[in-house]
Amino acid sequence: MNFVHRKLCSSARWKGIVQCHALPWVLEQIDLGHDALEIGPGYGVATEVLQKRVTHLTCVESDRNLADLLRRTFHENVTVRCEDATAMSLPSATFDGVVCFTMLHHIKSVELQNKLFAEVARVLKPGGIFAGTDSLKSRALGLIHLFDTLVPVDPETLPQRLTAAGFENVKVELNPYAFRFRASKPKAA
Repeated sequence: MNFVHRKLCSSARWKGIVQCHALPWVLEQIDLGHDALEIGPGYGVATEVLQKRVTHLTCVESDRNLADLLRRTFHENVTVRCEDATAMSLPSATFDGVVCFTMLHHIKSVELQNKLFAEVARVLKPGGIFAGTDSLKSRALGLIHLFDTLVPVDPETLPQRLTAAGFENVKVELNPYAFRFRASKPKAA
């Protein structure tokens, strides 16, 4: 992330937006189960809320400095792993729920985003839920990401992409600034 983006994502204002608006919207009527995975927690503003909703939370963060910060901040029921979410070393069928908040656009290509979706399907237990949110493409989003990775996810094509990765019951909803998605891994036959 560039300097401006880091300042925004570590600000009290951003924390308020995520905790008061994005998380309640995404997690509305969702049970993440006992063991959940958060992908790309960044500065941990969602982690702070999620750790209270589950028995155990695993966070996968690719930025070593942010992973170290998360380890210093969260202890009891949170495990932080510094690795690439498109090739996780986690065992298959481990988590009841997987979430990600405004991070998909940081993945360097559509192909790698699809690889992440397949990895999430792999680590989810049958019947598990994958939910999250991301920003809609806009001029403001482009300015915040100047000299930074920005690969916006098209909410129109996301259902097909999640289905191709092995999910079912895919739902995508938009508001003026963002979209939320929900999908589930099919239950074992």
